[in-house]
Amino acid sequence: MRTKRRVLYITHSHVSSTPGGVEVYAGELYEAMRASADFEPLLLARTGAPHDDRLPIHHDTPIMAAGGDPNQYLFFTELGDYDALMLTNRRKDHCIRHFRRFLQAYKPDLIHFHHTLFLGLEFVTEARYTLPHAPIVFTLHEYLPICHNHGQMIRTRTGEPCLEASPRRCHECFPDVSHQSFLLRQRLVAAHLANVDQFIAPSRFLLERFVQWGIPRQKLVFEEHGRTLATDRDALHPHRPATTFGFFGRLTPFKGVTVLLEAVRLLIAERASPAASGGAADGLHVRIHGSGLESTEPQYQHQVRSLLDDTQVVVTLEGAYVSEQLPRLMSQVDWVVMPSIWWENAPLVIQEAFAHGRPVICSDIGGMAEKVSHRVSGLHFRVNDPVSLAATMREAMASRELWQRLHDKIPPVHSMTEHVRSLGGLYNRLIEDRSAA
Repeated sequence: MRTKRRVLYITHSHVSSTPGGVEVYAGELYEAMRASADFEPLLLARTGAPHDDRLPIHHDTPIMAAGGDPNQYLFFTELGDYDALMLTNRRKDHCIRHFRRFLQAYKPDLIHFHHTLFLGLEFVTEARYTLPHAPIVFTLHEYLPICHNHGQMIRTRTGEPCLEASPRRCHECFPDVSHQSFLLRQRLVAAHLANVDQFIAPSRFLLERFVQWGIPRQKLVFEEHGRTLATDRDALHPHRPATTFGFFGRLTPFKGVTVLLEAVRLLIAERASPAASGGAADGLHVRIHGSGLESTEPQYQHQVRSLLDDTQVVVTLEGAYVSEQLPRLMSQVDWVVMPSIWWENAPLVIQEAFAHGRPVICSDIGGMAEKVSHRVSGLHFRVNDPVSLAATMREAMASRELWQRLHDKIPPVHSMTEHVRSLGGLYNRLIEDRSAA
């Protein structure tokens, strides 16, 4: 019997502590690879504050088992040790020594990075030095190598999306960081990423941004996230006017929940106006599913809570949710609204909405506009524009036939089965090419 090839997945957090998009996808991919006849997956996820208070069981190592699965491990790091500007770890000797021992013990045939946040990009370089014959794959989930503003490519002063990174422009966003520091950042990040054999871009928009930044095009391949979403979308037709909207995601400034709430406030004001005919917002209901507001800046928390007070007559704050609840939660809404003010990449929420037969209303930029075809599988509105969103929601509520037409054109979601097959082919080719070289 042929020996399975061992693949090590590395990410910045474990889905059990932080069920964000990258963590959910990485967890689903790991579970799917366990069923593969060709590969044995390992998972190494960073743990520690601010998302996890667990401490290493053995004080002489930062690595510990993750639950009862012998192939899943947690790597503990201190948040204060991470250099967010240079994307490196200040305790390099300590972290790299233990990472090197882990690699030497398990000897993966291929290493697939999903994220190095709170770990450090030097983990990529160490993987190359310790296991020179093991190919390195890196999935780009956002723009952190390019942009210091949380990888969102949003101008700090104006809130406008940014398409170009340079030491001068980055200094404009962060005046306390010198041009020279941003130049050093750019060169240091590029040096670490030069050790990667293949980058995966889940959207073509993101792929072009990284080509523009300097990654050779031949090192980038487009491959959508595969998802394990077994849902009969035709069983979730609404039997009512399509006037219920759902928001799913983290309640952070970049996700644009304030844009949605301001749009709702406009629609409520229209309904209350004596000039309103038929009620512009009759039947309107908005369900907000998500968490994370408590970890944002106090000023932003106050803004969101004030908007929630102003719109409480039609808005319900539902709180956090887990993937297993999605069929029920999606059945309670007609439209999924994605009002992000940053480019996004390949949002899992869009795939989840499509899997459940829900048209998406989204900002008209980046990965969102790429994944949602305007007036085919959803509707676009001008990014960061509550007036435009209110007009789009008004149109969505006015016609039951519009909902049906968009629903019928929703594309199939890239299945995890196809994704594993595609990645397996990529893994085998990289392993064979590197062995031959």
